[in-house]
Amino acid sequence: MITATGKSILKGIAIGKVKFLAKKQAEIKETAANPAAEMKRYEDARALATEQLQALYDKAAVEAGEEHAAIFEIHMMMLEDDDYVESITDLINSEGKTAEFAVKTTGENFAEMFASMDDEYMKARSADVRDISSRMVNILTGADTGPADSDEPFIIVAEDLAPSETVQLDKSKLLGFVTRLGSTNSHTAILARNMNIPALIGTEISEDWDGKMAIIDGYKSCIYIEPEEELLKTLDEKRIFDLEQRDMLQQLKGLPNVTLDGTEINVYAIIGNVSDVGMVLDNDAGGIGLFRSEFIYLNSKTFPTEDEQFGIYKKVAEALGGKKVIIRTLDIGADKQADYFNLPKEENPALGYRAIRICLTQRDIFKTQIRAILRAAAFGKVSIMFPMIISVSEVKEAKAILEECRQELIAESKEIGEVEIGIMIETPAAVMLADELAEEVEFFSIGTNDLTQYTLAIDRQNPKLDPFYDSHHPAVLRLIEKTVQAGHRHNCWVGICGELGADTTLTETFLRMGLDELSVNPDGILGLRKVIRELDLGAAKEPEKKTPSEAPAEEAPAPAETPEPEPEKQGKKSRFSLFGKNKNK
Repeated sequence: MITATGKSILKGIAIGKVKFLAKKQAEIKETAANPAAEMKRYEDARALATEQLQALYDKAAVEAGEEHAAIFEIHMMMLEDDDYVESITDLINSEGKTAEFAVKTTGENFAEMFASMDDEYMKARSADVRDISSRMVNILTGADTGPADSDEPFIIVAEDLAPSETVQLDKSKLLGFVTRLGSTNSHTAILARNMNIPALIGTEISEDWDGKMAIIDGYKSCIYIEPEEELLKTLDEKRIFDLEQRDMLQQLKGLPNVTLDGTEINVYAIIGNVSDVGMVLDNDAGGIGLFRSEFIYLNSKTFPTEDEQFGIYKKVAEALGGKKVIIRTLDIGADKQADYFNLPKEENPALGYRAIRICLTQRDIFKTQIRAILRAAAFGKVSIMFPMIISVSEVKEAKAILEECRQELIAESKEIGEVEIGIMIETPAAVMLADELAEEVEFFSIGTNDLTQYTLAIDRQNPKLDPFYDSHHPAVLRLIEKTVQAGHRHNCWVGICGELGADTTLTETFLRMGLDELSVNPDGILGLRKVIRELDLGAAKEPEKKTPSEAPAEEAPAPAETPEPEPEKQGKKSRFSLFGKNKNK
């Protein structure tokens, strides 16, 4: 038995024979005698490539949603990019190169340029340039593309898989895939997750695996080639159990998120675009706790207009049918970059010019988004949330801009709605000022990813620091608890929208803290509901627990002990202290 490890894209088990995808090398001649004829060949190939990409977009939109299909729109735009086209035509017309040589050379040059960039998102675009260039070369040379058909289910093993190749795979036969190259941020990885295909990247592979029985273990991030009989039996039982659990979770639709002792909590979904709404509804989310509006900007080549954003927010609000939709205002910068913002390169981008700091200093961008949100609020229950807050003055300034936009829209006779105002708690500074901040807003949503990063002084984008990054660190959990207590003292409901919200090992802890809401990816809703409904906190139920749309009720102190009581102001109290008895005596 051979065992190879990698990075898991999706936790799950896949069992079947390997189909090794060895890409054929097209035969490419370098020079041509007739540049005009080569230009004609190039133009014809580009037109056919565009047709193929449109077909792939249509297929991906059905299988993975419009947001993830958008990569093929980007590929079509790349084919028309002025710099890309100019490089190819110059090689053909000025240097007498063949169309395929010109496309291949240009693709390699542009891919290397993207790969050398510091930003991970831009690095991932290197694969997209290679994909479109390879497509053009294959058309020009008549080379075969894509894996051969198979009569039985298979696990694809390849050097790399382009997004177009992933979409073209027969999903009824595809069990999973393993590649040597690729990144967790690549569009291929995103498509794999969205189509529930177990996958590994960064795995040392061998062509000798072709035709052999294999198991992808997404839980342990490895693939077993020619597994031993006992291992095969054990993991097949795990695979069947996973399928049964997925089916059983469907029975939880329509049921409340309530523990055995009657404690309730709201479970909302996290989305990046309107195309995710179907999954929100399918998984019976109570609402949308985080609409990552920055993805609208990241998927655009220029600043999205007010009407464009309004159309997206309106569709989401209407589709949710009166359920809460929390739109986080633009959170760009750090690891999320869009070229047209022309943001300066920074030595420490995580501590730099990002999120609310951009919005408060570039008000035209901010006001465009706020106006769109206010207009969309007329069509549903919309909340607005400001990210990366560190001071009361920032909140007051953001609220003043919101009010300015409201008055402008009223003067223009535009239909608008009321919005609930909240902020993200992502920094220790915000936690320390939580009492004052709670006086300005109606809810807090704790971004645990950044809160952990800033509390532990660890760059979460640096893989070398993974051994030191501890989201369960007592300091992080204490800051979360302090935030809940401060929020409740001022009738401000508190939720979590970071990755810890989906960490079921902490669900009981969060319920005991008194958190009002947890936001997770849509496919995690029912699994979290199952965990909640199996919990018994074993404590007296508070007299009247409120939902996030209302102010939490007064709570009775819970009996327990703590070694170092900490004085608190009188007022709203959390249900329990994580680290001992309730500190309010």
